[in-house]
Amino acid sequence: MQSNKSKSSDIATFEDLLVWKVSRDLRKRISILCDELPKEETYKLKDQMLRASRSVTANIAEGYGRFHFQENIQYCRQARGSLYELIDHMSCGFDEGYFNKSVVLEIKNETLRAVKLVNGYIGYLQRSKNNYVKETEIKYDFQKSTNNE
Repeated sequence: MQSNKSKSSDIATFEDLLVWKVSRDLRKRISILCDELPKEETYKLKDQMLRASRSVTANIAEGYGRFHFQENIQYCRQARGSLYELIDHMSCGFDEGYFNKSVVLEIKNETLRAVKLVNGYIGYLQRSKNNYVKETEIKYDFQKSTNNE
């Protein structure tokens, strides 16, 4: 028998988010790919690609830990920017002859899938923010009691 819980109730940590899982797989793939770069690219293209791929998962995680929806959205936008940066780095690697066209296309497709998931997560956060019901204001009576005067 299926539970009536929504899928979002199955999310206990950022590690449960599909967008983080897909981005993590991409990060691991980039790390392996960077090992094939020549030594002279260690502090150039390799460093940039590793930083961009790590930035994606780190920003998703940090945004998840923020209290306000808008903060989480901003971190997701940073993650999305890092994904596009990664596409550009792959293009540079191809132009320099480090990566073949099929690898570049595979990584680009994986990256664009992650972008779509980030965009979907941002949309979810925006809808959640717009539908969030704030607690009604509680008015307290701060008048002094006349019994203790």
